[in-house]
Amino acid sequence: MARRINNLSIFRGMRLCCDPALRHRSPAFRQSSGTAVRAINSSSPNRSQDMHTERQQLFSRLDELAIQTRTVEHEAVFTVAESSAIERDLPGGHTKNLFLKDAKGRLWLVVAEAHGSVDLKALPNSIGSARLSFGNAELLTETLGVAPGSVTAFAIMNDKTQRVTIVIDQKLMAHDTINCHPLINTATTAIARDDLLRFIRATGHEPIIVALPSRAAVAS
Repeated sequence: MARRINNLSIFRGMRLCCDPALRHRSPAFRQSSGTAVRAINSSSPNRSQDMHTERQQLFSRLDELAIQTRTVEHEAVFTVAESSAIERDLPGGHTKNLFLKDAKGRLWLVVAEAHGSVDLKALPNSIGSARLSFGNAELLTETLGVAPGSVTAFAIMNDKTQRVTIVIDQKLMAHDTINCHPLINTATTAIARDDLLRFIRATGHEPIIVALPSRAAVAS
């Protein structure tokens, strides 16, 4: 696994990234008063030219669909715990994403609420899959075009042959805004819930929206 970055740095009083390709504004996504996330050094290993190009393609596609978003830059994050400082400064639902393969070879992208605890043993009954396990990094890159740590709902755009079924946690539907990485884990993009669903459908995928089973709920 790539090196984990500790001590996320949140700086108040700084501006959001001003690159037009990275900042799509609408009344639904106003800047929090005096709050922003520090831009990272462009030499970060997670900001390769290929990934940067993919991100620009994502924003271009959002523009084509007339979808407005707001993106902020931050230190690379790999876990929910590392994301907690960012969440305090970005309203809306936050996500964690599971790339899974079932026993019959079907691939799944599960977009869960960040602080939920998904029970993988119970999940097949909820989504109609065979027994599930995590897909490997090579398969992830092949199908969704992202590296481990950067899995996101937006990556479904890279699944041109519809090999992957996308599942979205019902809990996220309670939020007007959902925050996802824009194909790389050194930035977070806020998008309206309904626009995210519209984006996914525009890629040729119909999202399955379901209450994901949690380990706590199963144990109880």
